[in-house]
Amino acid sequence: MSRLFFKPVYFLLTAGALFLGPMEAAARSASQSKRESLAAKTKRKKKKTVAQKAKPVEKEASGGIPKIHATSAILVDAQSGRVLHSVNPDQERAVASTQKIMTALLVAEGGGLDKTVRIEASDTWAEPSKLDIKAGEVYRRGDLLRILLVKSMNDVARALARDNAGSVEAFAKKMNAKAAQLGMSSSHFVNPNGLPAEGQHSSARDMAKVAAAAYKIRAIREIVCLKELQWQHPNGKISEFHNTNRVLSSLKACNGMKTGYTQAAGFCLVSSASAGGKDVISVVLGDAKEFVWNDSHRLLEWGLGTDAQTARTP
Repeated sequence: MSRLFFKPVYFLLTAGALFLGPMEAAARSASQSKRESLAAKTKRKKKKTVAQKAKPVEKEASGGIPKIHATSAILVDAQSGRVLHSVNPDQERAVASTQKIMTALLVAEGGGLDKTVRIEASDTWAEPSKLDIKAGEVYRRGDLLRILLVKSMNDVARALARDNAGSVEAFAKKMNAKAAQLGMSSSHFVNPNGLPAEGQHSSARDMAKVAAAAYKIRAIREIVCLKELQWQHPNGKISEFHNTNRVLSSLKACNGMKTGYTQAAGFCLVSSASAGGKDVISVVLGDAKEFVWNDSHRLLEWGLGTDAQTARTP
């Protein structure tokens, strides 16, 4: 009797299962399709997001030459002056504080770096990067040259220029005379610090010429390679200044030279490097802040060729 009772029930449950099966399958199929569609959409969105966040790959021009972002640039052999690569090298443009290389060259050639310089009121008329020297203070000329090249102080540039030539205006004439002597045909200087001035300009090719001349002077080479220096103020306080040239830290072979920035000039850098008996100088002008260091690094490294293997910083 119990077997007869349970058998129909079993049959009904089985039949119910057989009856509901196709409906359940359809529901499951629709649900699965919806999940797959949503997953595919999420995957596409994720790929798009990753693509947007991806950093641009550094490309190279023909011959393995680094493709850079600067408006104007040049790479030269520091000893022979031979041009290894250039981009708009003769474009006349503002070069900001990189022209302090010319100021340093004239001061170094003038000699007497152990002599003292007495600051005058007119020396302090400079912005924005200042050491805040005061009229009446006395400094060693060589020390002023060091702080000029390492930390780019504009008031120091005026003090050295006035000390050297009698006035900033007279020093500008000396700068232009030296430029003509070096064959810098695209340059005209108005002040010793590179702050914006009407009629003041240079070019990548010209800056490479003055950099090559400065590179041959030992006193300058011994300064521009410094990553940091300590400065003693007249009141006895000691300040530590770090070199504005970041390539000194990113490339072991880098041994100078000078940074520069104004809104008109953009980010500029004249840099030098030596390895395996090779000496190269790179000039990048009108670059962007996020590219100027790497552009200079890659140009120097490429210029050193296989010797760059000994020039990498771990």
